[in-house]
Amino acid sequence: MIPRIQKRGQRTIGLLYYLYGPGKYEEHTDPHLVASWDHNAPDPGRDATATLKQLQQLLDQPVENIDQAQRPKKHVWHLSVRNGGEDRILTDEEWGDVARRMVAAAGIDDPEAGAGCRWAAVRHADDHIHIVATLVREDGYKPDLDNDAHRVQAQARALEAELSLRRLNKGDGTSAKRPTSAERHKAQRQGRERTAREELRETVRRAVTGARSEAEFFDRLAAAGLLIRTREAPSGDLLGYKVALLDDHNKDGEPVFYPGVRLAPDLSLPRIRERWSADQTPSTHAPGRASAANPAAARRKTASAAWKAITIVEHGDDAVAAAHIAAAGEVLDALAKTSAAHTRRELRDAAFAFERASRSHVRAERGHDRALRQAARDLVHGGPALGRGEDGASTAMAIDMLFFLITATKHWHAKKGHAQQAAAAREAAEHLRAAYEQAAAQPLGVLYQHGRRLNRPALQRQTVVLREALPTLAKQILAEPGWYALAATIVEAEAAGHDPATLLSDAVERRELDTAESVSDVLVWRIRRMADLAADATGMPMPENSTAKSPTTARPAAARTTASGRRFGEEAPGNTR
Repeated sequence: MIPRIQKRGQRTIGLLYYLYGPGKYEEHTDPHLVASWDHNAPDPGRDATATLKQLQQLLDQPVENIDQAQRPKKHVWHLSVRNGGEDRILTDEEWGDVARRMVAAAGIDDPEAGAGCRWAAVRHADDHIHIVATLVREDGYKPDLDNDAHRVQAQARALEAELSLRRLNKGDGTSAKRPTSAERHKAQRQGRERTAREELRETVRRAVTGARSEAEFFDRLAAAGLLIRTREAPSGDLLGYKVALLDDHNKDGEPVFYPGVRLAPDLSLPRIRERWSADQTPSTHAPGRASAANPAAARRKTASAAWKAITIVEHGDDAVAAAHIAAAGEVLDALAKTSAAHTRRELRDAAFAFERASRSHVRAERGHDRALRQAARDLVHGGPALGRGEDGASTAMAIDMLFFLITATKHWHAKKGHAQQAAAAREAAEHLRAAYEQAAAQPLGVLYQHGRRLNRPALQRQTVVLREALPTLAKQILAEPGWYALAATIVEAEAAGHDPATLLSDAVERRELDTAESVSDVLVWRIRRMADLAADATGMPMPENSTAKSPTTARPAAARTTASGRRFGEEAPGNTR
């Protein structure tokens, strides 16, 4: 249930004409009263003798009874209450009770005291009502509406439970401003997938990603095709900025500008500057390094930065963890911007969802997140990646590591009671799963071929190593199709001079595997990163003793169900007879 207080108005009759009319953007069906301050209030929708003018005059009567100088400039209060598409359809009686509870919660009416404002609740669709009230009480006093929005939200949560509706998460004031209904309808008319506000927020977020100065930030905004206006102090110091889309205009044909803070709380100029000042502070822990030279190198460094950030989010100081979570959002934006077409949509949706998880009331202590911010910068400067070869494989590796970082973020928010942020991180993780499936299919298929073409003694030797290094996980891993890709990776790491048993133990002990249904896939990327192996195995010599084919699909490491992957009558890979 979503209650939304609209802007206050001056004309009660104008709002009534809209509520009882056909509607501007959606068909209003059977407009009628479901509740009001007076059971005998006229209903122009159901009573042929009643008029809108009569209802307006009764609503405005307390306002007209006080001196002109004491009347509120804008005396019309308007609240819409809407249910979700999956909720059941409420009866008129139920909507009437919702309306009475809402006006009491807001402070519009006080049934117990017998004093209140006049109000009426109109229903013209199955899923929502509108409440109109005039802001002078029957006794001439004006109501105290401080925090009315918070109070109606709290009432909505209670009503959801009582009416068995979908439970929404309570907000904490750190979310970006939602598009208004007018903005949504405008986007529909213009054929936009998202509103102008949402498009601008995404574009500005990407411009901030990895940027180190105001000049670089504004250059990126201009390169993205945005109109930019800045606000300066008399001294010439820059105080703020606002942006607009080239083709988004108001009724007068002028561009519609949005200040950064109206796009999201962390996109105001002062909040953005916090990132830059932290980048310019010398660090004794992580010396500066040059940007990655190519997309694959940038993705490998992203995987390493994400791997290290997981421990900080899980066990670090709250302010430092919050900084890493915010920086993870920059990495997702940069990865979405520079990845190949077949993964770009899911990565973009992951970044869009995670934006809500990147902010909370825990203020980020910037500076400790340099590795992730540098990774985002490397991704941007490394340029677009191909969807194949080392670019494609290193993308899969980076997504796999980021999945576990986003999952750690979800747990961090959940422990702190940040319900909206935890839900956003969960949604982002689902999109990362889908992106991983698309990115990992080809490189894991190649590794699978190498593993299936290992001669029997080599495969048996790796089976023994696995059972000795990971006795509790060996049975599960050997039953997974991904075992062949892992076996090929172990052989390659051993040829590079690494101890396979040590790599396996370290890969398991240093991070959780509870969210991975395919442990072998996860270990492939962890070992390849730890052993500094190429993410793409196409350059490996192919054994000549088999013609096995790769699996038809490679499902995401954290999502797919385990399966034997063997043909009928085929021996399990772990048999050593």
